[in-house]
Amino acid sequence: MKKRTFLKVAGAASAQAILAPWLGARARGNVPEKLKNWAGNIDYSTENLYAARSVAEVSSYVSGHSKLKVLGTRHCFNTIADSRDGFLSLAGLDGTPQLDPAGQTVTVAANVTYGRLAEFLHAKGWALHNLASLPHISVAGAVSTGTHGSGERNGNLSTAVRGLEMVRASGERVALSRDQDGQLFDGAVVGLGALGTITSITLEVEPTFLVKQWVYENMPLEAATAHFDEIEASGYSVSLFTDWRKRNVNEVWIKSRVGAASEFAAKPEFFSARLATSNLHPIRELSAENCTEQMGVAGPWQERLPHFKMGFTPSAGKELQSEFFVPRKNAAEAILAVERLNLKISPLLMITEIRTIRADSLWMSPCYGRDSVAIHFTWQPDWPAVQNVLPLIESALRPFGVRPHWGKLFTMAPEEVRASYQKYGEFAELARKFDPQGKFRNEFLNAYIFA
Repeated sequence: MKKRTFLKVAGAASAQAILAPWLGARARGNVPEKLKNWAGNIDYSTENLYAARSVAEVSSYVSGHSKLKVLGTRHCFNTIADSRDGFLSLAGLDGTPQLDPAGQTVTVAANVTYGRLAEFLHAKGWALHNLASLPHISVAGAVSTGTHGSGERNGNLSTAVRGLEMVRASGERVALSRDQDGQLFDGAVVGLGALGTITSITLEVEPTFLVKQWVYENMPLEAATAHFDEIEASGYSVSLFTDWRKRNVNEVWIKSRVGAASEFAAKPEFFSARLATSNLHPIRELSAENCTEQMGVAGPWQERLPHFKMGFTPSAGKELQSEFFVPRKNAAEAILAVERLNLKISPLLMITEIRTIRADSLWMSPCYGRDSVAIHFTWQPDWPAVQNVLPLIESALRPFGVRPHWGKLFTMAPEEVRASYQKYGEFAELARKFDPQGKFRNEFLNAYIFA
């Protein structure tokens, strides 16, 4: 097979080592011609791969090229991270976290995953405030797209950011901090890859803690919507899973901090749902082997807050994902609006997850300025069919001021998405200031930010 992918880097040996597994598998005919995202639904638009093993090499590469995007853990389901020109891998950066116990922060290279960071922190007696469902995602990628965990008192993952360093289009290194840069910092954290190449991020940490996880089965939808606030307040992090069939919530996952004043006391019944008697997967037909421990067994935060274990294939594997955010105050109405589409949704769906996230002040965060409810859809890998049903969901949620997840699939018009962000104009100007020639832009950003 002709190997069209090539490497260019200051330190080509490092790049070969970083990308060797992909290149070797491809040479053996075991992978497709195209470099793809994690789910396999996106063929990236270039096979030009570059790599850097130091911040100096990042600066040299950025300053020497007219267009680029960073190749991260590839968990975006749309083209926000795509490039027609070239990808830069940061996998060669030193990934050793730098812990500051006195300041209660940790600084990590952009390539570090939450799973790796969490294990390091717990071993040192520290923790992050929250984690997403998957620990496999990189810190920089999750922060840049407003990715989140769950909990009505927990902000999304980007709210833990205290500082970040990036290389802007000129190759200049820039450091920003929450304490010193105020509004500029709020604009830069959820940066959508439009401002520069993030090289490191500093996060708040807190003393490590234990979590118990309980799962309840078959909660009537009427109970879930009528008692939504009580259900969400029952744990540190709460997720509702439904396939929208039979007006039923299939599973309620309650993650409770051990020793908290509001620690959840599990009973056989919870708003008409029954306590599970064995570990479950959110998609009931799948084995729970890949899922984090349930049944009220206490464990470290990093082994309970995600739904899936780091060492296993996350979620269902080959799938599509969409997610929409609406104000928390509209939770019940929004859920019922989606439920009315159940006959259209269910045949294409693996599972929906419903979670709450606290408001934040980060300009392009889907939770900017409002406590939010996220309604997430894990779809069968049938994009033509999913593409037809997404406008129906978006229309049903439009009265509530819906915002889509930046890294997942949606069909909302660019002007509608821009109008949902009060700080959109300021963000676009900030991006132009950092990248006046559009080095980090692509078709997605041109449509949704720079139109």
